[in-house]
Formats: sequence, structure tokens, C-alpha cells
Amino acid sequence: MKVHHLNCATMRPFGGRLVSGTGSLLATAEMVCHCLLVETDHGLVLVDSGLGTGDVTDPDATLTRWWQRMSRPVLDLAETALHQVERLGFSASDVRHVVLTHLDLDHAGGLRDFPDAQVHVLRTELAAAVAARTGWERTRYPQLQWTHGPRWAPHDPQGEEWFGFQAVRDLPGLPPEILLVPLIGHTVGHTGVAVRESDRWLLHAGDAYFFHGEMHPRAPYCTPGLRLMQSRVETARGLRLANQERLRELVRSHGEEVTVFSAHDPVELRAAQRVGGGIS
Repeated sequence: MKVHHLNCATMRPFGGRLVSGTGSLLATAEMVCHCLLVETDHGLVLVDSGLGTGDVTDPDATLTRWWQRMSRPVLDLAETALHQVERLGFSASDVRHVVLTHLDLDHAGGLRDFPDAQVHVLRTELAAAVAARTGWERTRYPQLQWTHGPRWAPHDPQGEEWFGFQAVRDLPGLPPEILLVPLIGHTVGHTGVAVRESDRWLLHAGDAYFFHGEMHPRAPYCTPGLRLMQSRVETARGLRLANQERLRELVRSHGEEVTVFSAHDPVELRAAQRVGGGIS
């Protein structure tokens, strides 16, 4: 399998080094939406979808003003997964599966661009998104992103052990080198996605953590801005923190076999693109 590391939405929140860890306090920070495009014998598989063309061309329809003011997305059509898939010489219909870490708006926005794809998500996450009633729930789960009626494939967190993680499962219709690794806490149905590439594993940890320093095996660190952001959007603090420690233990014990990265850290994205593949 060939893996492409994509940035499917750049965000430039205020906060400078309080968010990014570098630069001045007055600078704008940088965050990304790190997605994977996997070429398999079963067609293309997209892991998370970032912001889609509909979000970019009509952001007020799906992205609340509060989220736009906080995240300050660049809204560049060239960064959408669809555009990058086409730049690689493929079409939207070649994307047969989308595997989501969760259904937050900056992870599921591109679903409308791939209406024929089967969309894999944990069952508890889909149920929470469909039942969204509070203002905050409707902000994070804008159901207009799903107006095309996705081909949902909900899954339960059950399966085998994988590097000490329990209830890890493969996905029907996909090769066994793509697995769901439940990482509950950021949302009620948040999951990591493991992809076997050549002689090692990649683990897309979604929003299980936000800053690369959190995975330092001995001296984990998160910037104040991102630490606050994570606490504001979590649904189960104890589980979120416990899963972060489990991820650090994975890095400590199996760092030569598994590369762990999160969804929004530009340092991790650029490192992955240098080692693996990206689109210039």
C-alpha cells in the first residue's frame, strides 16, 4: 500500500507560541488537518477528510461564526481532499472508503465530496452526532455536511489486542492492514486509525492529543493554548488523559515499529511528508 500524507485544511488561530510553541505571542499560530490517502488493491481509502469544497465555498452554512473566529481557517480549495485526489490523477469515485477518527466538522467536512464512498466510524460517535441537540454539539457536528446521505458503516469497539491496545478491529471490505484503535475521550466515539505501511505501522491518533510534545516519552509537554483547547472540547477527561499515556507508552516501547501522529500538528505532518509521501 502507498500512503500519502495530506493537509486538508490550514488554520491560523491567534496565540502565537502559546499555541505553536514557537514565535512571538502576537504571531498567528498554525494548525493543520492531517489526513491520509491510502492506495490499496480495494481502491483509495481516505483517513479523515478535513474541510470539504462546500465548507470552503460556503463556510457560513456549516462552520459556525464562533468556530471560524477561533480557528481562522484559510479556506483554500487546493487543500481539500478532493482537489488533492484529482491532482494525483484520481477521481472522487476512486475513493471507495473513508475512515473517520470522529465526526467533528474539521474531520468530516469532505464527506460530501465522496458520495459513493463507504464511511467507517464508531457506532457511538455516529449516534452522538445524529442526536446532537445542544448548541455546542451542533457546532461540532454540523449535519449539513451529511446532506448527501453517506453510506455509513458503523462499527463497535471490539476485536483483538494490538501493541497493548484492546478492542482493535479490522474493517469489512478493507485490507487487514487498516485497523480501528479506539481512543475515547475527545469525543464519545473517537478512534485512532492504524495503517500498515511496508515494515512499520502508522497510527493516526486523530484528536487524542494536539501537540507533538505530548508524545515525548519522558518529558511530555503541551502548549498552554492547546492544553486549554483540548480541555474545552473533551467529553471524558479521564479517558482522554489515560489514552494519551497509553500512546506515550506505545512510543516508548514500540517507537521503532509504530509512528504516532495527531490530526492538527504541523510539525508531525511535515515530518511524515519528508519520510513518506505528500503533495507539493
